Amino acid sequence: MRIELATAAGSPDRPNEDWAATTVPASGQGGALVLLDGVTPPRGDDGCVHSVPWFTARLGGALVELSGSRRDLTLQEILAESIRRTADTHRSLCDLSHVRTPQATVVMARWDEREIEHLVLSDSVLLIEAPDGSVRPLLDDRLDHLPPGTLASEAIADARARNKEGGFFTAAADPSVAARAVTGRTPADRVRALAALTDGAARWTEMFREGDWADCIGVLHKEGTQGLIDRVRALEDADTERTRLRRSKTHDDATAVYAVL
Repeated sequence: MRIELATAAGSPDRPNEDWAATTVPASGQGGALVLLDGVTPPRGDDGCVHSVPWFTARLGGALVELSGSRRDLTLQEILAESIRRTADTHRSLCDLSHVRTPQATVVMARWDEREIEHLVLSDSVLLIEAPDGSVRPLLDDRLDHLPPGTLASEAIADARARNKEGGFFTAAADPSVAARAVTGRTPADRVRALAALTDGAARWTEMFREGDWADCIGVLHKEGTQGLIDRVRALEDADTERTRLRRSKTHDDATAVYAVL
């Protein structure tokens, strides 16, 4: 087994809001990975005295602890309990009902000699590579199916879609959101490698169209997680006409975890 992780902040002037960790073995066997992409709030009140990095560290720490120690819990149950624990640490200080209370996308995977469990919530991605080299992306694609105009502004997205029925969901302060996650299990003999990417790292495929997901895994095989992030940064810097970037920030926090099982 080989596990590699790399991360890069989108700006030297802002803290990296991504968070990732792995645990091997998990409950004495296999392993687990957790990857979070903290949601940057707009300027102004978000009802919380804590930062997004504070939130992702608290939530991520709980997810890793429970993924590694509680084989009796499903990943959905682990996510729900971790959200509850994190909310309890600042419930007395903060307005957790605020639509922009700190929140994050979530990718989780846990494996043993029999199977790989997965969970994906919001727009980070988990890639599963089979022994024959084919790659299956596991995505929560609700953002791709929103009605036109839903994301026209942060205010509209918050009012119409964020953590709302018919919209999209992130891990914030409500444990019930765990039931909205994309989950599943894959027999271990059908998996050669896993890759978890925040959307900043997934830009290589999703934004810049440099290759499909199998090509992306190929970059990870040959150049590692830092190599993929370096490629993304070079593409961002080269897009001076903003042909691909358009209204997106030039550099986003980018994190990749790659596990060869």
